[in-house]
Amino acid sequence: MSENNLLPSGLPRIESLEMRGIVKRFPGVLASDHVNFDVKAGEIHALLGENGAGKSTLMKILYGLYHPDEGEIYLNGKPIAIHSPNDSIQAGIGMIHQHFMLVDNLTVAENVALGLKSSRAPRLDLDVVSARIQELADKYGLHISPNTIISKMAVGERQRVEIIKALYRGAALLVLDEPTAVLTPQEVDDIFVIFRQMAADGHALIFISHKLNEILALTDRVTVLRDGRVVGTARTADVTKSDLANMMVGREVLLTRTRPEAHLGDVRLKMEGVNASNEDGQTILRNVNLEVRSGEIVGVAGVSGNGQRPLARAIAGLQPVSSGQIYLEGRDVTDLTPAQMFEIGLSYIPEERMHDGVVKDFSVSENLILQDHSRSPFSRGIFLAFKYIADHAQKLIKAFRVKTPSRDTPAKNLSGGNIQKLILARELSRQPRFLIAAQPTRGVDIGATEYIHNQLLLQRAEGLATLLISEDLDEVKALSDRIIVLFGGEIMGELAHDEATAEKLGLLMAGERQAVPA
Repeated sequence: MSENNLLPSGLPRIESLEMRGIVKRFPGVLASDHVNFDVKAGEIHALLGENGAGKSTLMKILYGLYHPDEGEIYLNGKPIAIHSPNDSIQAGIGMIHQHFMLVDNLTVAENVALGLKSSRAPRLDLDVVSARIQELADKYGLHISPNTIISKMAVGERQRVEIIKALYRGAALLVLDEPTAVLTPQEVDDIFVIFRQMAADGHALIFISHKLNEILALTDRVTVLRDGRVVGTARTADVTKSDLANMMVGREVLLTRTRPEAHLGDVRLKMEGVNASNEDGQTILRNVNLEVRSGEIVGVAGVSGNGQRPLARAIAGLQPVSSGQIYLEGRDVTDLTPAQMFEIGLSYIPEERMHDGVVKDFSVSENLILQDHSRSPFSRGIFLAFKYIADHAQKLIKAFRVKTPSRDTPAKNLSGGNIQKLILARELSRQPRFLIAAQPTRGVDIGATEYIHNQLLLQRAEGLATLLISEDLDEVKALSDRIIVLFGGEIMGELAHDEATAEKLGLLMAGERQAVPA
């Protein structure tokens, strides 16, 4: 094999990969409808689309997790059969998953070696593995030590370990599935340098992301899917954010939010020196002091796992606090139950919508009255008021544009975006005094995101106090009047809307405490 056919790492180069006429059917759904897609060596090709557009299905076919009903895959111009992930890996195709596939208490070398045959079987050959890891790390500027234990690594470093795992297994083509979802802005910049270097060295990269600014900043071409079909493929340099959004949704989408001036009222939520620990005794909230006023959205930013979920659950009465006080409109609510908190005006959009937000097997109507089913007018004594419940559900389905075959459809049959709209409809229809919105648009397509953002801003204008917890910095910056940043369960600093740049937020998210003005 000539040097031109090898990557700098010594691996065989994939000159081109092409998927032709791919069709995949599931019961009642045509997930891939004669899709054509290709990627070339030295190229970063984005795959873009709303939830349910067919992106994941197409990539699972490429990686051997699904088998197409029709169509063919060509590698370097020759047809190839991929029946399993092992076939895909053997062909030089690797996948970097959104959620890391690493064992925390093992070293980098041990994680990379998992599942691979040792060159000195039955003995381990971690010294050989470590040497190869170091070689790859040096070549691509990954800055990883083979002997570091995963649990001691930052999130950005773990992402690099996933890349090394794929390269070690011989991946000349990498599928990057939302690779920046849990990274700070600075870590995103670093990882983009690595991706560009890999492309420059001859790797082919497929980049999947919901973040239009990342696609425009990183990729060479972009293919947009809608309802299982290819809407179009274009050079990224030739399209704008608006072009891509319109292609995804099939209509004009407003990408900027009109945020009128805030009219602040009384303090609705106050937290004083709140601390909390998990079941293992580890501190998950540390001396949290926070105020949220009526007519205000306070954003909470931070890398995933830095106290956002415990903060929301502590306010909602789901997480016991070990010390400190929580007040709602001046009333001490520190030890109240969730039912008591809902009774006095709290609404909660949880981050785990399928686990905490809905009962999957209940109908849309039933999910819309989960907290209020025992109260008038939804019930009369021990009997449910079915006519009123049905009318109530129909009104909310229409008002919040929940796409559902009927009000009796089980929640599990709805798309992610429509489940999120259902939860939003339920929580806002209760006319709350204070709202916790935790990851309200996570995994939600751009059309549903636009609607949810507009609803939150509408409620703000009507005086609702909202705590917005999100890992999407664009979302936090667009909606929030003030932004606090959590790191290790502690507030690192607070920024007003006008001073919250990605750079400042990124430093706080990495644990660099905000300087206190003299």
